[in-house]
Amino acid sequence: MRSGVPRWRRAFDAADGRLRIASAAREQAKKIFPDHWSFLLGELALYNFLILLLTGTYLAFFYRASDTPVAYHGSYVPLHDVRVSEAYSSVLRISFDVRGGMLIRQIHHWAALLFVAAILVHACRIFFTGAFRRPRDLNYTIGVSMLVLAIAEGFFGYSLPDDLLSGTGLRIAYSIFESIPVVGTYLAVFFFGGQYPGDGVIFPRMYILHVFILPLLILGLLSAHLLIVWRQKHTQFGGHGKTAENVVGSKLYPAYASKSIGLFFAVFSMLAFLASFAQINPIWLYGPYDPSTVSAGSQPDWYMFWLEGSLRLMPPIESRFLGHTVDWNVFFPAVVVPLLLFGGMLVYPFIERLVTRDRADHDLLDRPRDHPLRTALGAATLVYYLVLSVAGANDLIPYTFGLDMMAFTRALQIAVIAGPIVVFVVTRRWCHRLQLNEIADRVAAANAGSVVTAEPAGYAVPRR
Repeated sequence: MRSGVPRWRRAFDAADGRLRIASAAREQAKKIFPDHWSFLLGELALYNFLILLLTGTYLAFFYRASDTPVAYHGSYVPLHDVRVSEAYSSVLRISFDVRGGMLIRQIHHWAALLFVAAILVHACRIFFTGAFRRPRDLNYTIGVSMLVLAIAEGFFGYSLPDDLLSGTGLRIAYSIFESIPVVGTYLAVFFFGGQYPGDGVIFPRMYILHVFILPLLILGLLSAHLLIVWRQKHTQFGGHGKTAENVVGSKLYPAYASKSIGLFFAVFSMLAFLASFAQINPIWLYGPYDPSTVSAGSQPDWYMFWLEGSLRLMPPIESRFLGHTVDWNVFFPAVVVPLLLFGGMLVYPFIERLVTRDRADHDLLDRPRDHPLRTALGAATLVYYLVLSVAGANDLIPYTFGLDMMAFTRALQIAVIAGPIVVFVVTRRWCHRLQLNEIADRVAAANAGSVVTAEPAGYAVPRR
């Protein structure tokens, strides 16, 4: 036995002698990461997901997934002796009786909002810069799938407290199931266990989906996503000695690791600050869910605004199909529109490849101006999404600013169609104008005889 050598070092040396851990770690520590700030958006989503797992595990110790009615006897006096569900009572207990429960619960909720936001902004960066092209089209598909799962995970999460707001959302979800022609009623009965609100199975099912099935799926896709990124290496913007044959940036250790760890603590600090000073989802003010009651001005979490707005803008239209009534005012905005939106995101890389006949590998990113059609399509889609999100508050906004609600709704119905068209045309022309201005600047620089040298900014290593 070597004297003076700590036990942990001897154990590590023994493992390294068999597995060659140190040499592998030293090799991987030389991996280069681009320094552009936008590459941290994916890590922002990753760290929010880790915080969600940690805080969700803590909350799971105290939550009761049951709609069995009980008389509330807790610290919140205004609801004493009120008949509430066990689910609602347990969330009140977490909020007022469990040490640190309110803080952890609000960190969890804020992290969920930021998690979806980070994925969405990251997806926009991938789309507008063309990072979805071969050989990263598979990873792009995985990312869009994670976005869909994150939205579903968030919906089930804020439905679990069984308060008046979340109960209204569940009732809407039941109606969406029913609106699907032919099979809709069967799907609704299967998931809810009977006619709404069901026979008591919906909360255990949502709980299992929220704490086990969906997180496991997201974790699996996230692991695959990171492994593919690690294997393929990052894309990068051109210029300053950056080519398709190299990767320029900071080494994983110590520069990039320090930056990434700093981001994690910044995210956690921001979430803790929000949870401490910005109240969110005060279910004790909403009250327990009552199927006969709907609160005025109820709003879902931000990532469901667009679906809420889509339902509010669709005019009442019905038709008959194979002996079944099709409620187009629910089926089209809540089923067809999401399928078109997310389906379009999934297949777009393959459509662009088919149209452009570009089957080459791409390791350099595009500037949005260099692909006017793609940029215009993305901008039009974002405007469509934004108008629907605003429509999700078509009652609160007119009330707050003293506007006529019907006139405001009519304006949004026009904007949801005209807005994307106008933005598409303007964005495409703007990109073309930027290209022409850049060509003119290059010609002027060439005539003036100026020379620009490009040197790598940071470490440069071969890509393959």
